[in-house]
Amino acid sequence: MNASTTTRTGRIQARRAARGPVTEYAARAGLTARGVIYLLVGVLALQIAFGDSGKQADRGGALAEIAQKPFGAVVLWALGLGLLGMALWRLSEVVFGSAGPDGGEAKKRLLSAGRCVFYSFVAYSVLSFAAGARGSGSGSSDRQSQDVTAKVLGLPAGQWIVGAAGAGIVVAGVWVGTRAVLRKYHKKLKLGEMSTRTRRLVDVTGVGGGAARGLVFAVAGSFAIRAAVEFEPDQAKGMDNTIRSFAGTPAGPWLLVCVAAGLVLFGLFSFAMARWRRV
Repeated sequence: MNASTTTRTGRIQARRAARGPVTEYAARAGLTARGVIYLLVGVLALQIAFGDSGKQADRGGALAEIAQKPFGAVVLWALGLGLLGMALWRLSEVVFGSAGPDGGEAKKRLLSAGRCVFYSFVAYSVLSFAAGARGSGSGSSDRQSQDVTAKVLGLPAGQWIVGAAGAGIVVAGVWVGTRAVLRKYHKKLKLGEMSTRTRRLVDVTGVGGGAARGLVFAVAGSFAIRAAVEFEPDQAKGMDNTIRSFAGTPAGPWLLVCVAAGLVLFGLFSFAMARWRRV
């Protein structure tokens, strides 16, 4: 057996391992962990909408809520490890391509790389919180956003960088919401394994949840653009204040209720993806 044959065989075996049961379990654990966090954020946002302004509707608030419950530490570790599994799954997609005929395209690998970096950071923050570094995962997303914005605005061309980042987040939010409304997630699901009723329920969570998630991203990006234009880092908002801002629209708190309910739906949709997604 020559060197090229050995290399080719090694690649085939590595690809099979990357798409084997371990990677599948890691992906499904990650999707479940994401679902838990979004579900809790949505519930916290609903509590804010109905008058409990002391809650923090972001990842930090969700982690703090979990920590207060019985066996909270165990759940935190499970969530952190699940999100780490998500990051490793996305890394395998970067190296070997994702499921589907177009999974090896460069743009697909690039998206997976971005998701890998994002979920690696989230997993690190959750695991750090579980290990006792309470400032790591439970800090206010609003303060973190403002601190980062202030640092970037202090750089040469900082306004352009913050503005471009905000525009990118707006575009990402519109992309996420549009794909959800068009049910683009169908091609990632094992639809043949679902009953008609189950598929309808999944569509309710997928469309409603994806639209709400995309709206939150887009509004957060618009606040970043405003911070760049006004050269004022306090205009930047994290997830918590972005969600709260919906109560200040002409629709009043009812828009906040709708967005919060949408985030709950996205949490449920993540559970459905954990069950039926093609990996």
